[in-house]
Amino acid sequence: MIRTYKTEGIVIKRINFSEADKILTVFSKHYGKISCLAKGIRKLTSRKKSSLELFNQSALFFYKGKSLDVITEAKLQNTFGGFKKDLNKVAVAFHLSELIDRMLQEEQENLQVYNLLQDAFLKLETAAVDLKRLRIEFKIKLLEFTGFGLPLSLKEEFLDKHIEKIIEKRLKFFYV
Repeated sequence: MIRTYKTEGIVIKRINFSEADKILTVFSKHYGKISCLAKGIRKLTSRKKSSLELFNQSALFFYKGKSLDVITEAKLQNTFGGFKKDLNKVAVAFHLSELIDRMLQEEQENLQVYNLLQDAFLKLETAAVDLKRLRIEFKIKLLEFTGFGLPLSLKEEFLDKHIEKIIEKRLKFFYV
């Protein structure tokens, strides 16, 4: 059995765990959504810290753990720093990440969704991006790529209600 593996991924969620660790949710290119442990990342001297910030894209190396896989190495590829100083764009990035986290199961590869998220983050870096249009187009493609189908109306409120029916939870909203 292979105990180590590597993939490219985007950090979509981070939760503090113990004194120096974090549990990350990474949406990866080859393995889909992965919940993993980043040991020592909260220490000031952590070398992996900058590579594993929220919304960063990195090449990641994992070791299979008992309950969670452990990140052993991370090499930063893209910070998508062009949108991180704009609160409205950060809110959209959180919303898109929440959609992926709630709609996709662990360890189910979906290259189309990975590329969709990467493209959305690249678009957020552009100055003239229409945030509402970006959200709507992302939701439509996410529903198509995951096989859930579309509601009768493609207005955002109907897309959100359709997604909430699928995930059986309310979404966190912050629209601009």
